[in-house]
Amino acid sequence: MADGRGLVSLPCTMMRGGTSRGVFFRSADLPDDPARRDQVLIAALGAPHPLQVDGIGGGHPLTSKVAIVGPPSVPNADVDYLFAQVNVDRASVDTSPTCGNLLAAVGPFALETGLIRADAPVTAVHVHHVNTGAISTALLPTPGRVFDYAGDCLLPGLSHPAAPIRLSFEDAPTTGEARLLPTGLSREIIHGVEVTLAAYAVPVMIVGADGLGIAGDETPADLNSRPDLFKRIEALRLEAGRRMGLGDVSGSVTPKVAIVSPARNGGSLTSRYLMPWKAHSSHAVTGALCLAAAATVEGSLPAALAGLADPHGAMVHIEHPEGTLSVELSTDDGVLRGSIVRTARKLFVGEVFVPAQVFAAPVAERELVEAAE
Repeated sequence: MADGRGLVSLPCTMMRGGTSRGVFFRSADLPDDPARRDQVLIAALGAPHPLQVDGIGGGHPLTSKVAIVGPPSVPNADVDYLFAQVNVDRASVDTSPTCGNLLAAVGPFALETGLIRADAPVTAVHVHHVNTGAISTALLPTPGRVFDYAGDCLLPGLSHPAAPIRLSFEDAPTTGEARLLPTGLSREIIHGVEVTLAAYAVPVMIVGADGLGIAGDETPADLNSRPDLFKRIEALRLEAGRRMGLGDVSGSVTPKVAIVSPARNGGSLTSRYLMPWKAHSSHAVTGALCLAAAATVEGSLPAALAGLADPHGAMVHIEHPEGTLSVELSTDDGVLRGSIVRTARKLFVGEVFVPAQVFAAPVAERELVEAAE
């Protein structure tokens, strides 16, 4: 709504989902045209600027995210969820991947805004990921038909515990090839380096740390200080994208990259996750799901590290820079299911004011940019 002083107000809610933070909008409150919508999101979050001082973004890929939630557009879903990554450094938006961390807050937001009604004692929210076509299920504790954010589940990297929200995926399709092994191989060689190419929730190139000449337990800062390493990995990733049927991925964030090595602290394996041009500070949910799913495939790199006694009914504990992320796996009637526990927190509800000229300015061509969970 225009306020008569050159600004347009948009209702929004700031929420933490997992280890990410994002601005949540109802789809009805944003322009229908994707290019115009992206211009509004860029202005709302204050991009491009390293501090995003002219908007409500957080100056980091993990805090420059948007979730757009609305009525379902497909059968068997309760809500639609479109994820948008607003680039901090460029005036551009990426809606090619989804975000599993922000997914944890989709159900609470849908309840808060009246898009769905709660059941008791648990509400199952079937979420359609508009970005990828997947449908996941979020189980929210709702005693008394109200979601209570308080709880005793403390995720690594966070300061306060909250109510556990279980997210479940079933044979999650991706933006590219939907099969778990797009090339049909559990391992293959790219430019002399052994990799596993997997697609579950998100396409990922899995590479052993030893194949890259590193230990695998480096800090994100250590990895980010190695442009030579990222240049080498990018050459591998470009070829991986071609083999996975994704085409030229030089301007795309998928496939992502997971560097794996043996566990150090009693887990199943260690992972350093790339987004793909920067190291993740902890680990993406979708990337963890893909790693865990690939660990069920005999002969794959993660399977050799995890050594699952029963790959079709197991817990895969992925050690990352801030702790451990655990994925529960099960198989029923040939369908591989992966689930993970996250938490969410409502931070504030209000309006964001966007310059009115954004709604009248020429629409720029959309551009794919780096996304992060």
